[in-house]
Amino acid sequence: MEWKEVTGKTVDEALTNAMLELSTTIDNIEYEVIEKETSGFLGMFGKPAKIRVKLKMSIEYMAKKFLDDVFHAMGINATCEVKMDQENSTIEINVDGDEMGVLIGKRGQTLDSLQYLISLVVNKNSENYIKVKLDTENYRARRKETLENLAKNIAFKVKRTRKPVSLEPMNPYERRIIHSALQNDKFVETYSEGEEPYRKVVINIKKTLRDTKYTNNKPNNNYRKDYSKEGSKSYNKPYNTSKSGYNKNYSTDYKKDYEKYKESKEKKNQQEETV
Repeated sequence: MEWKEVTGKTVDEALTNAMLELSTTIDNIEYEVIEKETSGFLGMFGKPAKIRVKLKMSIEYMAKKFLDDVFHAMGINATCEVKMDQENSTIEINVDGDEMGVLIGKRGQTLDSLQYLISLVVNKNSENYIKVKLDTENYRARRKETLENLAKNIAFKVKRTRKPVSLEPMNPYERRIIHSALQNDKFVETYSEGEEPYRKVVINIKKTLRDTKYTNNKPNNNYRKDYSKEGSKSYNKPYNTSKSGYNKNYSTDYKKDYEKYKESKEKKNQQEETV
C-alpha cells in the first residue's frame, strides 16, 4: 500500500484521523511525521501537524482482508480467526458464521479453492513459503475420519475379491489421508494414477501376494498342487483307488489270492507224500 498524508492539530490527532480513515488500529500502521504542529505567535498563524501513514500489511492482515472482501462479495455474514505460526511457517484460519455449507461446497471443493487463493495472496511477496489451512465447522477433521473409514472398507473388499479398486479423484491432501490410513496394512498397497485434477488413489493386493491363494484374508500355503499344468511332474492316479489309498476291490482280490495259496499248498503236500 502506498503512503498517505494525514493532518491534524497535533501528531496524536493526525494518527487518530489516519486510523479512522484506514479502519484499523495503530498496531497495523506505519507512520512518519512530516511536520509537527506549531502554535504561531500568540496562538495565531499556527500550523497543523502533518504525517504520512500506510498499513503494515502483515500476513494475518492480508489473509483477513482478502476473506472479508470475499464474504462481502458473496453476501455471507461471517468472521474469521487468523493464527500465524512463525516457527513452522503456517497460518490457520477458522471461519465462523451462518450457512457455512455454501462456503464448504461439494466434498469441500469451494473451501479448498478458497484456501488455494489465500495461499496465493499471502505468498505473493513472502520470502519463505507459508502453508495455509482454512477450516470451518471442523470440516477438515470430519472429512479425514470419513476418508479413513472409506479406505479401510475398500481395503477389506480388495482382500476379499482380490481385485483393485479405484477411488474417485481427490486433491493431494485427501490422497495423503488414504495412503496414510493403509500404509501399515500387510496385504494391500496404495498408489496414485492419472493427472491433476483427476488424479485418484488405487487400492490393490500387494505385488508379492497377488499369486498366493487366501483364506480369511490370510495366505494359504497348504492347498493341493495342480499337476495337470504343462511342465509339471506327471502323477498317475492308481485305477480304482479311493482317497484312503486302498483298492476298492480289496476283499475280492484277497479271496482270490487266498484260494491260490491253498491250491499251491495242497499240491506241495501231495508231492511230499508221493516222495
